[in-house]
Amino acid sequence: MSGGFPVDLILFAMVAAFLVLRLRSVLGRRTGFERPPRPEAAAGASPRALEPEPAPAAIAGQARQIVPDPRSPAGRALARIRETDPSFDPSAFLAGAETAFRMIVEAFAKGDRETLRMLLSEDTYAGFEHAIAERERAGHRQRTEIRAVTEAAIEAADLRGTIADVTVRFVSDQVNVTTDAAGQPVAGTDAVTELVDIWTFQRDLRSEDPTWRLVATATG
Repeated sequence: MSGGFPVDLILFAMVAAFLVLRLRSVLGRRTGFERPPRPEAAAGASPRALEPEPAPAAIAGQARQIVPDPRSPAGRALARIRETDPSFDPSAFLAGAETAFRMIVEAFAKGDRETLRMLLSEDTYAGFEHAIAERERAGHRQRTEIRAVTEAAIEAADLRGTIADVTVRFVSDQVNVTTDAAGQPVAGTDAVTELVDIWTFQRDLRSEDPTWRLVATATG
């Protein structure tokens, strides 16, 4: 109706705000993350000598969680993080990280800069924003569907001072296709493809901001 109040826009904003607040409540625990260096092997042992322990998913349909063995370099780093922040729980962390993964992947595909700015570090956001801008200048559109996140595994962790780092490997089934202005595919495929992403999140445990931000991405 001409001149009508944009109720649909208000409702959309409320839903978006709810999702972000929910994510902040899950990831916003003083558990810590930041990009860690590759952990060194324990003396006399290979980094793969200690197999990670799978943790059961807390919610039906959630990714299978894998937490490193407490004796491994990553496991010992997680213990140090917990000593600094007793509220840290690896399983809760992985659940929140999966939520963040889904939100960030979908926001990037949609060009949702506002959501990305809240969940990414400044440097990481700059890279994502540049890719979105290039896509827009070319007149391309990206469609991404996350059909399933089958695994979320803590690959590495570190604590330097009050900066805590946790790197997570996500295995997901996705559909990714980029189309031109005429709607013709220029990249990707409609077929479901298994992807492996390795993401590092970061938080300064001294900060009053509870948000865990993505600081690095790589493919497996």
